[in-house]
Amino acid sequence: MAAVASASARDLSRHGLSEEAAAAITGPDEKKIEADLKWLSGPNRHLLGWDDDAYPALLRRISNPPAALFVEGDPGFLWHPQVAIIGSRNPTSVGLEHARDFAATLARRGMTITSGLASGIDTAAHVAALDAGAATIAVNGTGLDVVYPASSRAAARRIRLSGAMVSELPLGSPPRRQHFPSRNRIISGLSLAVLVVEAGLNSGTLITARKAGEQGRDVFALPGSLHNPMAKGCHRLIREGARLVETAADILQELGPLATELKMEIRQQLKQAETSTDKPPMVVRDLLDDPEYKALWEALAHDAKPVDLLIEETGISASAVSSMLLMMELRGMVRKQGAGHYLRA
Repeated sequence: MAAVASASARDLSRHGLSEEAAAAITGPDEKKIEADLKWLSGPNRHLLGWDDDAYPALLRRISNPPAALFVEGDPGFLWHPQVAIIGSRNPTSVGLEHARDFAATLARRGMTITSGLASGIDTAAHVAALDAGAATIAVNGTGLDVVYPASSRAAARRIRLSGAMVSELPLGSPPRRQHFPSRNRIISGLSLAVLVVEAGLNSGTLITARKAGEQGRDVFALPGSLHNPMAKGCHRLIREGARLVETAADILQELGPLATELKMEIRQQLKQAETSTDKPPMVVRDLLDDPEYKALWEALAHDAKPVDLLIEETGISASAVSSMLLMMELRGMVRKQGAGHYLRA
């Protein structure tokens, strides 16, 4: 961050920043800085620079990560394994039901739900995750002191308390059209995968999905009726290579490789936290509050057990046990040994 602050406008422009951004860095507005500092002095408000240890690892890896993130809420949630659920601002009743069902199920399986706080699918996913007792992350296309649309204000209040609001835009930034494609790369960049529930052929949701593919994220799409215009965008994504899904288990079973990378990053972050008095430990939601996770944990031992035995002892379905073990491994609770054998870490 110090190198950025000391760079010339020409150097900043040469590295891809717009003239407006370069001018803001080289000739900062003191009044805006004072307003930002005042906002940051409030509770649960943070500014994470790209070189900050708390900056989310997966987002740092994309080709054009934000130089800094404003965060209101718990920044530890930005390190949680996330699935982005996105879709139309004008969904059908069936689309809303699917968004809620997938968000609630994934949340109960240990995933944090990320979206853009837009009306329709986005807000339905946020609220369903909160109602399931889980965290959710809203990436704003405005400054964090501006909630857009106004219909999402109630959801925003809950997210600040039980999740995190995120934006790369300075305070006071209004909802301009050009902000939202840029916002979308953050939604996909934070997430292990993106699920598109409903989208028209000209929907901005398709931009997020394609950006996710460019970032190496899995893209999933729900099929719909041939007569539903809000399904046509999903069908196009599936033709272009997105994976057709019917259940949340379909998603969880595909997240292994990137989840393993995130697990390694989390372990490194926790190791650093343990050796530093300046870095607070990350907040990790207790999976054992869920009865099924608790039953699986009790069935596990310090000697490796095969998955089929865990399924038999818990009475939980094979697909559910598979996804739960993935989440527990990601959190460092269990360890895989050999082919299909697990033990407590």
